Amino acid sequence: MALRARILSPGPKKLLAIDGGGIRGVLALQILAKIESLLRAETGNADYRLADYFDYVAGTSTGAIIAAGIALGKPVQEILDFYLEHGAAMFANVRRLRWLRDKFGYRYESRPLAAKLQSAYGRSTTLGSEHIKTLLLVVMRNATTDSPWPISNNPFAKYNDPAHPTNNLNFPLWQLVRASTAAPTYFAPEVITIDGKPFVFVDGGVTMYNNPAFQMFLMATVDRYWNKAPPEQRGWETGTDKMLVVSVGTGTSADSHYSLKPTEMHLLFNAKSIPSALMYAALNEQDFLCRVFGDCVAGPNLDREVDRMSPSTGPLREKLFRYARYNAELTVDGLRNLRCPYIKPENVQKMDSTQFIPALQVVGKAAADLYVDRAHFNFEVFRP
Repeated sequence: MALRARILSPGPKKLLAIDGGGIRGVLALQILAKIESLLRAETGNADYRLADYFDYVAGTSTGAIIAAGIALGKPVQEILDFYLEHGAAMFANVRRLRWLRDKFGYRYESRPLAAKLQSAYGRSTTLGSEHIKTLLLVVMRNATTDSPWPISNNPFAKYNDPAHPTNNLNFPLWQLVRASTAAPTYFAPEVITIDGKPFVFVDGGVTMYNNPAFQMFLMATVDRYWNKAPPEQRGWETGTDKMLVVSVGTGTSADSHYSLKPTEMHLLFNAKSIPSALMYAALNEQDFLCRVFGDCVAGPNLDREVDRMSPSTGPLREKLFRYARYNAELTVDGLRNLRCPYIKPENVQKMDSTQFIPALQVVGKAAADLYVDRAHFNFEVFRP
């Protein structure tokens, strides 16, 4: 089914979001593999793919790499192979270009990642390509205008109008994903020319949408994002029997530091800890919003006060969607609960620990086996 016909067709809609997290995307892919296997068992089709089921896929940073692959109809194993084969190359160190690292502070070269993305998606594949089978949302930050840029291929969006001089659908898909992965200090920004002007883009993980789940829900339902659609079809219908939102994380590592002293919170400490703290708070807030407005059927505790928010009424008497959140806690206690006490937290917490990809696979598979359940999907309503 062509994308335009698919998104306007009646019936329940299924949405999937994947967090940012660098090489920890390998962890999320193990969870996605479990979901894909459930769908294959349900349909009896060994070649069934996530793009056949989910109507909208969103991702930030490494989540954007995965989301783009899913939206193009790739099986999870093929996307995982991309990480296994090219993970180390994507994080190519700039030590041999020490002057570049010292002057600009970039830890890794961006060209190898750009080349791998071009190879994976096709250099000429645009955001509006007919090869993209689902709605796709990629989150990045426009540093030039100091604003988040959640960009989608919705053909009815204002800036996706073919008559518009800066039609977003003409941007190369690989370049948008590369921009979404341009984590400050890790990779150089991506410069995209728009209407003859250069704009500097960095990782969407430094916006409020490192977890893009709730933003995806808004872009699927708010009529302003559908202003070129027929009036009666501006946004998808909501309801626990009309919309399913699945959110997949790449692992969290918030931990207690009872020995921390005020004098230790110097400039270097803050430079290292504040970005990750803000990213954790942002993804947690998106998760919280989804649990308030959605009927949460799966998800770890948010904190000791609100627990899992399942069940919870909140400000709504009728929830707007069915919601499942899958993630793994990468702390000593979290890994113990996943029956992985032999894996050191510091080996799987970093976004660039490519040498510990096998450990991330183990943790991801453990989380998938423990948390993902057929009952969460209510296949009687949200049929494959």
